[in-house]
Amino acid sequence: MSKYLKTYQRSLEDPEGYWSEAARDIDWDTPFTKVLEDENAPFYKWFPDGKLNTCFNTLDRNVENGRADQDALIYDSPVTNTIKRFSFRELRDLTSNFAGVLTDQGVSKGDTVIIYMPMVPEAVIAMLACARIGAIHSVVFGGFAANELAARIDDAQPKLIISASCGIEVDRIIEYKPLLDAAIETANYKPEACIILQRPQCLAKLVEGRDLDWNDVCALAESVDCVPVDATDPLYILYTSGTTGSPKGVVRDNGGHAVALKWSMKNIYNINPGDVFWSASDVGWVVGHSYIVYAPLLHGCTTVLYEGKPVGTPDAGAFWRVIEEHKVKALFTAPTAFRAIKRDDPKGEFIDKYDISSLETLFLAGERSDPATLEWAENKLNIPVIDHWWQTETGWAITANCMGLEVFPVKHGSTSKTVPGFNLQILDEQGEQLPANTMGTMALKLPLPPGCLPTLWNNDQAYIDSYLSVYDGYYITWDAGYIDDDGDVWVMSRLGDVINVAGHRLSTGAMEEVLAAHPDVAECAVIGIYDELKGQLPLGLVTLNSGVTTDNEIVVKELVERVRREIGPVAA
Repeated sequence: MSKYLKTYQRSLEDPEGYWSEAARDIDWDTPFTKVLEDENAPFYKWFPDGKLNTCFNTLDRNVENGRADQDALIYDSPVTNTIKRFSFRELRDLTSNFAGVLTDQGVSKGDTVIIYMPMVPEAVIAMLACARIGAIHSVVFGGFAANELAARIDDAQPKLIISASCGIEVDRIIEYKPLLDAAIETANYKPEACIILQRPQCLAKLVEGRDLDWNDVCALAESVDCVPVDATDPLYILYTSGTTGSPKGVVRDNGGHAVALKWSMKNIYNINPGDVFWSASDVGWVVGHSYIVYAPLLHGCTTVLYEGKPVGTPDAGAFWRVIEEHKVKALFTAPTAFRAIKRDDPKGEFIDKYDISSLETLFLAGERSDPATLEWAENKLNIPVIDHWWQTETGWAITANCMGLEVFPVKHGSTSKTVPGFNLQILDEQGEQLPANTMGTMALKLPLPPGCLPTLWNNDQAYIDSYLSVYDGYYITWDAGYIDDDGDVWVMSRLGDVINVAGHRLSTGAMEEVLAAHPDVAECAVIGIYDELKGQLPLGLVTLNSGVTTDNEIVVKELVERVRREIGPVAA
């Protein structure tokens, strides 16, 4: 029996034994005696009586175990012409100091904190500082519009918001503070304070009595130690677009999350402690949470935080420059990034200008990888290109070619095998399992493995309604696909109305609501159409009210402006 198959079968037949062994790679303040609690199914709990601290496992443990002077984080920002390295010791000290800032502001275990920041080291420090004291962070992507941020403020009810004066999009300054101020004004719930990182590219005006300067509060704070939390306590909330058009707060626990992500680094990505791992994503998305911040640091790796683009900062050689300079072993990004590189450099001429011999594997996720882009990457890089499939809700891969377990031939269009721990089945409308090569609904038999969402923030019923109500005993992924005769998985499309624009999940229902609110619009629909670069683009179709005399081009312009304002620039 192959190593993969042996591991996979054991993970399903003896999940408690399997994950109990995996959990030995995590340091526990109070060791667990129970692995899986299922008395309140479908609300399962992993390691329910264990206590730990995720920040300790990412930073302090590595300092104590001989990695104090190893690079933990490399901040590479072509948009500011900056490269800065942080050792595990330096990152721990900065994090413990900012944890002191949080406690000075009255933040304690169980409180929520919203982080609305660009791709800067302070965003990572803020996340880890929350984890250090048992506070629950909710990172909101810096490009989101004020009303989107306001909805998250009302749902998460943060004691504190951490933000920056601006973000930088290639050569354009995006002021964050006006968006933050508008969001707080719109929200019904008001945070007690905001901490603002002033970037030299744009200084923000602070609101007296509410806003605090990052550097000022750090100078006054003292470092604090890690606070042990229950394995089942929330580490973070991450909002995702739902088929209802309203955001859903995916909850991630501490214990199962640490165990699963630590396991994934070697078994899925074949990364060893000390290796350099680069996830070219954003901390505002689940990939950034899992594979920029938590998994690499839990595994004792060096992680790259990249504030730039695949093209335009300055050219289509940007990724190869980073790989050469930092000796990256594995790159994880969205297919959109490679479509952009391929568009600007179809012959791959920039690749030859750099020494990328350190790169062993390219991983793609976030949207379906079109075979043409995958083949281009394979031919130009001469390394395995691995498409794998997962969701914000799962937090790590459902299907992958597990490079640390056993390498299988790549099938273009397939995301390879089901990852150990996940029991993926293809079901028909009645919930019956379909035979191989038959398209159906992709569902995961409960319980989900460690690391997946245990529920939605303050909304157990929405968790049941959204994921567990279609098939009894199953989590519905809302994706359609099939499993072939070799056990390889083919994810073909979404079942719902959420479309994927360059890795960003956007609700067509939410966009239809914006279009329908225009006074001249009678009926509307939004669908996703194929786009060679971004995977999908939203296409809005509208019919105007009878008697409207406004020029069509003016109406279109107004509708685009509304969508940009209400949903965000990525949607229009």
